[in-house]
Parts: sequence; C-alpha cells; structure tokens
Amino acid sequence: MMAIKPDLKTNIGGIELENPVMTASGTFGYAVEFEELVDLNRLGGIIVKGLSLKPSMGNKPPRIVETACGMLNAIGLENVGIEAFAKEKLPFLKKLSTPVFTNIYGKSISDYALLAARIDKLNEIAGIEVNISCPNVKAGGLAFGVVPETAAEVVGAVRKKTSKPLIVKLSPNVTDITQIARAVEGAGADSLSLVNTITGMSIDIETRRSRLANITGGLSGPAIKPVALRMVWQVAQSVKIPVIGVGGIVCAEDALEFLIAGAAAIQVGTANFVNPHATIDIIEGIEEFLIKKKISSIRDIIGTLEI
Repeated sequence: MMAIKPDLKTNIGGIELENPVMTASGTFGYAVEFEELVDLNRLGGIIVKGLSLKPSMGNKPPRIVETACGMLNAIGLENVGIEAFAKEKLPFLKKLSTPVFTNIYGKSISDYALLAARIDKLNEIAGIEVNISCPNVKAGGLAFGVVPETAAEVVGAVRKKTSKPLIVKLSPNVTDITQIARAVEGAGADSLSLVNTITGMSIDIETRRSRLANITGGLSGPAIKPVALRMVWQVAQSVKIPVIGVGGIVCAEDALEFLIAGAAAIQVGTANFVNPHATIDIIEGIEEFLIKKKISSIRDIIGTLEI
C-alpha cells in the first residue's frame, strides 16, 4: 500500500509555499544559474541576490575563504542593480511557478524606501526580504539592524512604499535579537528570517595578513547552525509573525530541527555551494521523515519543541 503524501504547505506573511524550503539570498544567484541543476519549480520559494538602487561591484578579492565548518565571505553585496534586474533577470523568473522574493539593501533609509517603491510595481515579485545588516552611512557605519529604533525605522519606511509581504532578515551580531524582532514586527514586518552571517575573520600565518581583502567577513555554514537555531527558538516565542530559519542547514535533519524550534520555513544557503541539489534533497528528506512518522502535515511539527 502506497504511503499518503504529507502536506508540506506552509504560509509566510500571507504567501502560501508548496513546501518550507527556500533559497537564501546571495547563495543562489538569480536562480537561472541553477536552472540545469535543480527543478526550480519544486522549491518552496526563491530569494535572489541582494539588490541595490545602482549596480555594485562589491569588495576587492579575495572575498571568500573556506573555514573548518563553513566559509567566510566578504562579497560586498555585488549585484546588477534594480533596473537591470527588472529588465534582464525578471523575464526568466516570471516563468517559474515558485514564488520569487527580492532581497534589498541600502546605505540610507531613503535607499530602502526607493527600492521598495520600485519593486512594488513588479507584479511578478511575491514579496521583499529586507536586509538590515548593512552599514548606515549616516550613522558612522553602524548596521541598521543592531539597534531596535533604526531597524524599525527602515522597516517602517519600506512598509509605507509597498503592499507586498515583507520579510525582515535579522543580524545575529546583536546583544538581544528578540528586541530587534519585536521592533520590526511593530513596524510592519510580515515575517522574519534569521540569522544573517556572523562576523568573523581568518589569518594567513605565513604572510600575517587576513585571508580576506576586507579583513573581516560573514561566517556561514554548519559552524553557525547551533547559534541560528537558538535564536530562531527565542524569536519564535517572542513574536506573532512567521519565522524563517537560516544558518548551516545542509540536510533534512537540520531543517527539521529549525521547524521544531518554531520556524515556519527555512532557507538553504552555503550548502548550495557544496551540493547544488541540496534544496531538493532536503524537501525529499522532510517528506520521508513525515511519512515515516505518520505525520500528515508539516504544520504538525512546527514549534513542537518540548521543554
């Protein structure tokens, strides 16, 4: 007798996803790069590379360094800019049945607002993920997302310019992530994704120089999973909006941990570099787990951590 397929559908800020597996911004390009490797229509959601108002070349190389349990990157948010994205990348993306989200960043609050207004006109885009881990040039380079007030100010400005669902991506480089989560929820966020990368560095002992031209970079991969999982659990208990877990997810078991901790969906990032098929493997692994446990819906395991 064939096992009944479990229901993998989940909801993020009013958008129904066929399954809880999304791609993390900056690790999946503009999706077309993975077209021959992954059935893009099987994914729960696709989040494209972070977009800015103008094209950006990013930082000087070297910009990526492998670490013992992941990698450090200092790409510097290289991207084609919103206008080139709309003209050159969107025609491919709009052919997909999978919801596509844009990730945006700016150097000022007005940058975020202008980007949101532009994207609001793109009917093919399901929602916006707001990266608040970027440096605020008017505040001496302090990241928008490390202070509740500025985090809320950015989200409030974006909220005024679009009716699309907003996912706000939180930085782990803070004292209390629940304060930031509640602040952006109050400012109009429909969902939260966490965590972004953790600041780190690597030194070449022969040259006594940083292995990154930027000196420091963002640590991602399995090394940060325990930290990300803890923060997702904390935030899921602190807000009423859906939480998306990000950080070191490379297999179905990792994804299930985040779902049990309270995440309504997850994003796969660094794993895409190691195994381009990781997202599909995780979807299939989650389904196999639910069948094995005779669980009919993914929603029946979300937030079921027993204390």
